[in-house]
Amino acid sequence: MKNLALENKLESGPRVVVIGGGTGLSILLRGLKKFTSNITAIVTVADDGGGSGVLREDLGMLPPGDIRSCLLALANTEPTMEKLLQYRFTDGMLTGQNFGNLFIAAMSSIYGSFEEAIRETSNVLAVTGKVLPMTLEDVTLCAVLENGVTVNGESRIPVDAIKNGSRIDHIYMDPKISNPLDESVEAIIDADIIVLGPGSLYTSVIPNLLVNHITDTIHYSKAKKVYIANVMTQPGETDKYSLTDHVDAILKHSREDFLDYVIGNTEDIPLETLNKYIKDGSKPVLIEKNHSEVLEKKNIKLIGDKLIDVEKSYIRHDNILLSKILIDIANDD
Repeated sequence: MKNLALENKLESGPRVVVIGGGTGLSILLRGLKKFTSNITAIVTVADDGGGSGVLREDLGMLPPGDIRSCLLALANTEPTMEKLLQYRFTDGMLTGQNFGNLFIAAMSSIYGSFEEAIRETSNVLAVTGKVLPMTLEDVTLCAVLENGVTVNGESRIPVDAIKNGSRIDHIYMDPKISNPLDESVEAIIDADIIVLGPGSLYTSVIPNLLVNHITDTIHYSKAKKVYIANVMTQPGETDKYSLTDHVDAILKHSREDFLDYVIGNTEDIPLETLNKYIKDGSKPVLIEKNHSEVLEKKNIKLIGDKLIDVEKSYIRHDNILLSKILIDIANDD
């Protein structure tokens, strides 16, 4: 039996647009849908690795992986259906391929477009809100390292950065002009709050800002603009980055007056879990004493809280607490 009071409450919730990709975005969406049904997830399509990369190359379609994860995060469906769409083959020619990716590929063929495939998949899964690609164009993410080397391809960027022993200076899209989906632009214009991240800084979050006119569309939207900093650095991508280094990278690829809020973690991570990440080259991204003052000079308000959730030795954001913070920002006049 439906809980009409809850449905009405969710329907009257703020209009939230979340921009990014990867695991961080889907985790946040699972929390947000408990507070509002007015959610639009706008997802990068620059992924060229793993099963998504194979489908992209073989079928000439946009990579479905991050979009699939967001659809499932916002889905209201049976656990068996989620298990099915998350299933990854372990034998034969399909080894490593995800059934959900194949499902979206089939829907693309049936309905004749990637955009329509996502819409119909959303209907099948009874998705709360919308999941949209940032662009429908075939784009390649490229990075220029601090040593001058250019790396082509999203999956190669962290690998080649480590190989070269050089950090990322900036990224760009090839072709340099790609047009956003009209529906994504409309969602940004109508939003009460626009959230960047959490997610890989250079391969999930910033690529969305490189699509034609998106930076200005976000800037001129009346929505509050929030960046959620990662809780850990990523090898080959944000080595030795502080919280303000993450913010500076966002501003470098957009504009100086782009953000209103930054949310960062203040909670220490359990040592046993932390040591596993340190061995892999990751370190915590914690709020430091001067960060509030540094960001205040950029007219950015820093919000710190204990945001860590450790599940099966994996460090994640506490998506419920994070969602509450975002809803409070959206509702604050």
